[in-house]
Amino acid sequence: METILYCVQYFVDLGAAVMLPIVIFIVAMCLGQSFGKALKSGISIGIGFIGIGLVIGLMLNNLAPAAKAMSANFGISMNIIDLGWPGSSPMTWASSIALVAIPVAIAVNILMLVLKLTRVVNIDIWNIWHFAFTGAIINIATGSYTLGILGVALHAAYAYKIGDWFAPVTEKYFGLEGIAMPHGTTGWFAPIAVPVDLILNRIPIIKDIDINLESFEKHFGSLGDPAIMGAIMGIIIGILAGYDVRGVLTLGIQMAAVIILMPQVVKHIMSGLLPVSETARTVLQKHFKNSTFYIGLDCALLLGDPAVVAASLLFIPVTIFIAAIVPGNQILPFGDLPTIGFFIAMAVGVHGGNLFRTLITGSIVMFMTIWISNQMIGLHTVLAANAGQVTSSVSQFASLDQGGSPVTYILTQIMNTTNVTGLALIGIFYGACVVCTYFWHKKQLAAMAQEAALRVENK
Repeated sequence: METILYCVQYFVDLGAAVMLPIVIFIVAMCLGQSFGKALKSGISIGIGFIGIGLVIGLMLNNLAPAAKAMSANFGISMNIIDLGWPGSSPMTWASSIALVAIPVAIAVNILMLVLKLTRVVNIDIWNIWHFAFTGAIINIATGSYTLGILGVALHAAYAYKIGDWFAPVTEKYFGLEGIAMPHGTTGWFAPIAVPVDLILNRIPIIKDIDINLESFEKHFGSLGDPAIMGAIMGIIIGILAGYDVRGVLTLGIQMAAVIILMPQVVKHIMSGLLPVSETARTVLQKHFKNSTFYIGLDCALLLGDPAVVAASLLFIPVTIFIAAIVPGNQILPFGDLPTIGFFIAMAVGVHGGNLFRTLITGSIVMFMTIWISNQMIGLHTVLAANAGQVTSSVSQFASLDQGGSPVTYILTQIMNTTNVTGLALIGIFYGACVVCTYFWHKKQLAAMAQEAALRVENK
């Protein structure tokens, strides 16, 4: 048993850029792809994730210092640094829950498929760490390993349902047919976009505001080009950070590079994942006729959309300003700033690329996630201590990604209530968003069925 656990731990320690290519290679071979095609798929995905790492590194090394300078310029004092997912995922994989999380999440997926509770076949093994984080936090809060495993299972089941509900958005807006995003960050964010969209559709004048990259390019010509938009955003951030002319211009060019390079590196991931996804769906539908399946993949695929990249840059200063007005906030957004695209990607799709609506939804989410992450500082610090991360210089830990997840917060509070008011406010608000999303999804399915019937009649 110890040998198996050691092998699993070694496997997850490889990181997404190595772990996912191996998983995809094995899956592709099991699906009947040739050795050469399976190997090419795995290597393409590895190249894509290395590329994403380089682009995120470019943002982290340049945007994060700018964010700290902006905070200092505006007198924002926060003494705990947001680790981001790059800091939180390793300490999660080091927890005792993580080694069991992978088989538990896979078992939940299989059970839901058998019971026809989901159509998502998840092959995104790396991001099971999101579910493991929830389980590890619940384990720390309650002292119960069993409740921790239950937390993993509940979060996984919810993520697979989210994948189902937003698969039409993934197909229609992002053009990824047969693919779902059962992702622990993109997933919990998405339901909040639905009621925002429904409410805005009922407000005169506001409902007609549509700010997107296409309209920018149409009305402003070359100034609306994504690269120029990225440069403008970088320059604005540099000015707010108080940089000199050289620093401002350099940051502008760097952000222009980000908005152009991100879609390019995502193409490598798509070239590796899509053939495997198509093969998997073909095999499944051959054995389960009259059934439709979605292949669950990493939401990094969504980062190739220029509107997602533009919104990500927009939310750098916005998140800093929101952090300044959240009551009692001690956390300086830092590690998650370069990866805010993961937070807002599906909302961009729900809003059809409308940056105005994405700004409203994203502001609500960032306010909520920053508030929640503050409530989770104690538990997050224990998680870090268990992984040997606490030092004399850094004694408290937090992250916006999973540390600010309403799913993790609600499940933890249900199993070990320490803040009745917080549980009520977050639970009622988020619960209402999920219920709204459920009925929205039913309407989406009805509309898609009607479209399919019309296509058949026209033939």
